[in-house]
Amino acid sequence: MSSTQYSPPPAFAFSVGISTSASSVFADSIDASFQELSGVDSKVDIQVETEAGLNAYVHKLPGVTRHANLVLKRGLVTQKSALADWAAQSVGSTYGSPIKTQTIIVVLFDSHGKAQLAWTFLNAYAVKWDVGPFDPGNSGKILTESLEICYSTASRALIPGST
Repeated sequence: MSSTQYSPPPAFAFSVGISTSASSVFADSIDASFQELSGVDSKVDIQVETEAGLNAYVHKLPGVTRHANLVLKRGLVTQKSALADWAAQSVGSTYGSPIKTQTIIVVLFDSHGKAQLAWTFLNAYAVKWDVGPFDPGNSGKILTESLEICYSTASRALIPGST
């Protein structure tokens, strides 16, 4: 029996990156400056079927799996960002050229900076980019940007050697 105690990882130690391949655990381009990530959410729709003559219960069958959009928030970046360049290609598209989907990889680190878990989001593309609010009354706050990304499937994996 192991004598080590489990300690949940902190919510603030993560990196976000884009990759051209779903097989890579680490993204080709890491953009770790995000202050918040939400939308790591999958839900299976339930299809309810009644059976004639059976009134005691209904059959609940699994349906389509749906995913929430990822929402990334951070202070506005004024430097080169591969993620921002890719998002601008999607959100600012005039459909003169196809939208390039990517694989988004989110890696969660423990309190010592060691990678613990990775979430991989396939066929991702940006659907919304929001900057603001511009408000001179909030002189102590920084200007933020928010990026919303949809994707087709998600998977979660332990990083080898993390336990």
